[in-house]
Amino acid sequence: MSEEIYKQQHELANLIERYSEQDGVHPTTIPSLYLIRESMVTEPISRVNETSFCIIVQGEKEVLLAEECFRYGPGHYIVASADLPVTGQVKKASADTPYLALKLEFTPNQIFDMLSDSKIQVGKKKNAKRAMYVSKVEPSLLDAVIRLTRLLENPKHIPVLAPLFTKEILYWILQGPHGESLEQMAIKGSNGDRIRDVIEHIISNYDRPFKIEELADIANMSVATLHRHFKVVTAMSPIQFQKQLRLQEARRMLLADTSGIAEVAFRVGYESQSQFSREYSRLFGFPPRDDINRIMEKNVQRIKA
Repeated sequence: MSEEIYKQQHELANLIERYSEQDGVHPTTIPSLYLIRESMVTEPISRVNETSFCIIVQGEKEVLLAEECFRYGPGHYIVASADLPVTGQVKKASADTPYLALKLEFTPNQIFDMLSDSKIQVGKKKNAKRAMYVSKVEPSLLDAVIRLTRLLENPKHIPVLAPLFTKEILYWILQGPHGESLEQMAIKGSNGDRIRDVIEHIISNYDRPFKIEELADIANMSVATLHRHFKVVTAMSPIQFQKQLRLQEARRMLLADTSGIAEVAFRVGYESQSQFSREYSRLFGFPPRDDINRIMEKNVQRIKA
């Protein structure tokens, strides 16, 4: 890591610590900007990761997308160019040296506007690419991130300058070695854009059965072409993608209220409780009730600590 990047990350770490005194994910007065702090290694957390950019300045994190593992720390950033069901875990953190990160969410329209304004030459016919990647951070990108975060010190400038700095951040991400992955998800009518439409449909209707032909119609692709591009983008088949969504939502429901396992299984779209329990155990490593009791016990221990 260069001395310039080291100094930039030190400044960004100080800013994040100043506005996130407690562990957790902290929304800010800047739209779509979140600051994250964790003072200990966390349990794996499964959730839908929104289209976003995340940079770590202290500590390390591991993100699982299906069977694919992304581990990153200072000097690197991760981009999700579509909404994806993932499992994330902070792997390196302590009370003295907490995990510190910044997340910026964005929309495909913001990327499309950037492509239009910058007159970057793009092609619709390019193959879709994986919608998640880790890349090495550059000083130009870090500089834009720091200027955006500094606006927290002068909130009156946020309405005018935050959109400009966000646009600059997206520009530098697009200029990076994996920028084409983000570009292809935003170009109207591209293969990536059509797969994103399918992703949005599955997320909105995760608890309902679907026919693969229905998804192919949404994407305006043949069934075989849809399967191929969907797997490239998400590392899963459409059925596996839906299953991840269902099981993640079931876990959230079981943690949030006292609903029985059978009721939750039905609410997320399962007709068989035994099938639900088998698939839940396969994904999370424990049967539903054991898993929830384990998580709740660890949360109590963490609060006491």
